[in-house]
Order: sequence, then C-alpha cells, then structure tokens
Amino acid sequence: MSEEKLERSLGRYDMTAIVINTIIGAGIFGLPAKVFAQIGSYSLIAFVLCAVIIGLVVFCYAEVASRFSATGGPYLYAKEAFGSAVGFEVGWLYWIVRVATFAANCNLLVTYLGVFIPGANEGWLRISLVTLVVLIIAAVNLIGVRESATVTNIFTVGKLLPLVIFVAIGAFFVAPANFSFDLVPEYSAFSTAVLLLIYAFVGFEASVVIAGETKDPGRTIPFGLIAGIGIVTVLYIAIQIVAIGTLPTLAGSERPLADAAASFLGPFGAAFITVGVLISIFGNLNVGVLSSTRLLFAMAEQRDLPAVLDRTHARFKTPYVSILLTSVVILVLTIQSSFLTAVAIATITRLLVYATTCLALPIFRRRNDMPAAPFTVPFGIAAAVLSIALIVWLLTNVDFAKEGLAILIAAAVGIVIFLLNKYLGSRGEKV
Repeated sequence: MSEEKLERSLGRYDMTAIVINTIIGAGIFGLPAKVFAQIGSYSLIAFVLCAVIIGLVVFCYAEVASRFSATGGPYLYAKEAFGSAVGFEVGWLYWIVRVATFAANCNLLVTYLGVFIPGANEGWLRISLVTLVVLIIAAVNLIGVRESATVTNIFTVGKLLPLVIFVAIGAFFVAPANFSFDLVPEYSAFSTAVLLLIYAFVGFEASVVIAGETKDPGRTIPFGLIAGIGIVTVLYIAIQIVAIGTLPTLAGSERPLADAAASFLGPFGAAFITVGVLISIFGNLNVGVLSSTRLLFAMAEQRDLPAVLDRTHARFKTPYVSILLTSVVILVLTIQSSFLTAVAIATITRLLVYATTCLALPIFRRRNDMPAAPFTVPFGIAAAVLSIALIVWLLTNVDFAKEGLAILIAAAVGIVIFLLNKYLGSRGEKV
C-alpha cells in the first residue's frame, strides 16, 4: 500500500544522515556537564556503556527492520509480533514522544536564538519565531521526502562541522591533570548518570519509520543505523574528553561546549558552538516531523487510525493530512510549553519501545511466514537478550511514582482511541 503512495528516494547516505540527525539534537550540548557533575571523569565510562547498550539495540533494529519494506518502524514490528493492540500502543506512545520532543527542542532553539535576537524567548516574538520554524519544517516535509532529505543532509554537515572542529582544535588544549579516577562514584549515582546520558544516544529509531520511502530498505536501513551510531559514538566520546580536559569548571557549566570552546577559541568559539546548537536542533526538528507524520500515515494505513490520515498528495507523494495535523499539534504544544518537558519520560518511553523490537527479533526468527532478513546479526539472540536485560536495568533507576504515571495516562488514552476506532470501523463495515 505505502509502496504505491510514497516515493522511494532515500539512499544509504541519506539514511545515515537521518540517523545522525535524529540522535544529535540538543542533548550533547548540555549533558557532558550534567554527567560530569554526577560522576566526574567516570562519565567517559558512562559514555562507553551507553554506546554499548544502544549499539546492541541498534543491531536488533537492523535485523528486524531489514524484514520490512513498509512505513511504520517499531509500530509495525510490534503489531506483527504481538498483535494490533500492542502495536497501536507502541505507535501511539512513540508519536507522543516525537511530538513532545519537538516542542521541547523547539523551545530550546528559540532560547538559543536569544543570543543573537534579544527577547526571542519572550512574548509575541517567541510565538512568531516558533510559528515560523514550524511552518518552514511543515512546508519542507509537504513538498517531498527528497527535499526533506536534502535539508537533513545539509544540516547533518552543518551540525557535525562545529563539533568536529571543537574536537580537532580542543584536543591540543586538553590538560591531563583535569582527569581524575581516584574517587569511584556510588552505584546509584553511576546508574542514574547512565540513564540520563542515554537521552543523548536515542532517536535513531525514527529512521526505520520511513522504510516506505527508502530504496532497498532491507540493506539501506541496517547500513544507516550501524554507520550512524558508529560516527556518533566516536564523536561523543571525543567531545567529552575535550570538555573535561579544557574546562575545569565543567561540572557547573550551563553551556559546557560553548564554555569549553571559549576557553581555547575565545568569544568566537562560544558563538561558533552556539550556531552549531541552532543548526543541530533545527535538523533534529526536521527529522522529528518526518518520522512522526509517517508514523500516523502507517497507523492509518493499517486501519488503526482514521483512513483520512493515510491520504497522500497527488503531486508530492507525501502524507499531507498527517503532516498538517502533526504540525498543528506541535505548534500548539510548543507555544504552551517550555523546555522543562520531562527528559526522563521521553527516555523511559523510548526504552519500552526498544524492548518490544528486541523481543520481536527471536519471535521473527522462529516464524516461517516472515520474509527473510537481508541483514542478520551473528549474535542476534544474545544481543536481544542482553539488550532487554540492560533496558530492565536502566528502568530500575526510574521513579515510576512520578514519571510512570504520565506514561500510564498516555497509554490509557491510547487504548481508548484504539477501541473507539475499532468500534467505529466495525460499524462502518456493517453499514
């Protein structure tokens, strides 16, 4: 179905750029200071551990995704493995995560614009800038997936360039004396830091949602996932080394990368990193709209949401109704909210989504009715088991009395929507 409605135009390097853009958002520009404040130089080990955890999950995604050529990603995998109800919940919760993440990051974008535009985060000017950003991204996504991918590719280069320069120049100013491993952090502090840092590594899953617009998705998506997470991991660890080695006051910094750059490049360095933040967030917002709107399209195509959401534009081959609806929701939520959107809730929900895909891997391997996997992980079962175990470990650090309630409420709303849509659909068939 989606193969006829959408245009397959995304190649390997487009997919790699999308993965990088969905992972590198705002987190890496602030989290280096927060995790360092908690566990000091052991934050480097936390970065490595996060890379291992997400790397295992990525391998699971690469194999599972290679079996599917339609749009939907985690929603489609859960629906196929566990049934319509679980699939809907996965899709619904993930859409909420993407919309809420957009709202939070868009507010952060406007806040950083305040460096160059006084008052950008206040009153009518804030509302005007938020509206402009949403309109631009909606327009790009309406025009076509090729245009959206081109914007993504440009912003990938734009966000990587300042980070690479930060690492390349900063490496010459690293002071070994700034590193200390004498004081071993407590288990609770370390595990909490890892859960917080996971936020900087998540987002890759958005790339698999758009399989219906990808050339040879069985091979293109695994390539993009593995190449993207590899590039991000190396860059993140290098960034943390430079941040620790050049900024003695890292633990108390609100803008750690900008402050570190200022220490060895002066005011120009801080401004340069700030521009990098703006580019990074804008690129992340674009991919967020791309994936969230395709998720609505996929759920409507599978008749888990009203059929109107799977309509595509005759000329542009884009799901214009899903794009318009998501853009309106995003605009209202962004204007009415602030960056204080709970990072923990978004991370927890993503971890639950990851668990369903990892659980699906061994199920699909045992089923004879599934398409063959063009990409097979040699240690696939072990990767799935270990991924789930690590996800459970991370979730043990969650305060479910606080963050879990919001997720339960969202899930309950999802069940109501699912049952209502099924009821109205069955009545329509009878009529």
